[in-house]
Amino acid sequence: MNFEIKAFDVGSSARAGTITTDHGDIQTPIFMPVGTIGTVKGVHQHELRQKIDADIILSNTYHLYLRPGTDILKSAGGIHQFIGWDRPMLTDSGGYQVYSLSSQRKIKEDGAHFKSHIDGSKHLFTPENVMRIQRDIGADFIMAFDECTPYPCEKQYAENSLALTNRWLDRCRIAFDNSEALYGYQQELLPIVQGSTYADLRRKSCDYILRNEWFGHAIGGLSVGEPHEEMYRITELCCGILPKEKPRYLMGVGTPANLLECIGLGIDMFDCVLPTRNARHGLLYTSNGIINIKNAKWEKDLSPIDANLECDTSRNHSKAYLRHLFKSNELLGPQIASLHNLHFFLWLMRMSRDQIINGTFYSWKDSIIKRLQNRL
Repeated sequence: MNFEIKAFDVGSSARAGTITTDHGDIQTPIFMPVGTIGTVKGVHQHELRQKIDADIILSNTYHLYLRPGTDILKSAGGIHQFIGWDRPMLTDSGGYQVYSLSSQRKIKEDGAHFKSHIDGSKHLFTPENVMRIQRDIGADFIMAFDECTPYPCEKQYAENSLALTNRWLDRCRIAFDNSEALYGYQQELLPIVQGSTYADLRRKSCDYILRNEWFGHAIGGLSVGEPHEEMYRITELCCGILPKEKPRYLMGVGTPANLLECIGLGIDMFDCVLPTRNARHGLLYTSNGIINIKNAKWEKDLSPIDANLECDTSRNHSKAYLRHLFKSNELLGPQIASLHNLHFFLWLMRMSRDQIINGTFYSWKDSIIKRLQNRL
C-alpha cells in the first residue's frame, strides 16, 4: 500500500492524495459509504460502482461476526468475494457498537463482554480475537479494538479508558503482526486516537500511537453528541500532531458542513450512516440545500432532484415523483433517495479534491457551506 499527497490547499490544511491498495486506488479526500452487514442499505454493489463510483466502502466487525459469521466469510474467500465487491474495504473493529450496547456489556482488562442484540447470546471481544476476526473478514483496512467514550465524559473516566485503549492497541499490534492475510492481498491495521474532548489526553493518545509506525491513523470518539466546535477543536489538535505524510481517518463524521470543515483541518477519510439513514426518512442533501421530500411543497414540483449532479438518479427523477413514492410507501423511494444522497456526498468529495488541487478550497468551502445548510 502507498499514500501519495498530490496537492496542498492554499489557506487551509486540506490536501488531495491517492491511497494505493491491492483492490484499487482511493482518491482522497474520500467518503466511505457504510455497508454495516456487507450491504449499503437499499443500494446494490453495481450501483455503488457504476452510479456512485465509490472508491471504498465500510463494513462492521461486530455485525459480520454475529451474522453471517466468519466461517461463512472464510469459505467464500473473504468479504470481497462474499458480497461481490472488487474495490477497497475497511472494517470497523466493533468498538463503537460495544459502546452503544452500554446496558448489555461490561468492559474489563481482557476485553468487552457483551450480549448479542440478535438473540442475547454472550460473547467476548478481545484485541486478539478482533484481529483474527478482521483477518477472517478480509478488509483492506482493519481497525484497532478500542473503547469509545461517551459525551459528556468525566476526565478520570476518559483517562482510564485511554490507558485501557493503549494497552489494547499494543495487544492488537502483536496479534496483527503474528498473523497473516488470508486471501492474497495486503491488509493494514490502523490505530485510533481517543481521549474524549480533553486536549491533554488527545495529545497523550497521539504520542503513544506514534511510538510505532502505522500506515495511517484514525481519530475516534467524536460525533458522539459533542458540539461541532468541540469536534473541530479536537480534530485540528490531532491533525497538528499526526504525521502529514500519512492518511488521517475521522470516524463517524458527518454532515456535509462537518466534512468540508474537517477536510480543511487535514482529514482524508470519512464514514457516516447519515446519507443513507436520512434518505430512508426522506431527507435529501442537494447542491442547493436540504430537502424534506415528504413536505407538501414538492407535490407538484417536476424539476429534477438535483440537476447540478452528474447522476441519472438525481437528474432523471423529479421531486414530485420521489415524494409520490414516499407517500405511497413504495420501496423505490428510499432507494432513489439513498442513491442520490450517496452520490451527493461523493460529488462533494470530488469537488473538494478539485478545489484543493486548484488551491481554492478554503474560499470555496466557506461559500458553499452556507448554501448547503439552507433548508429548502
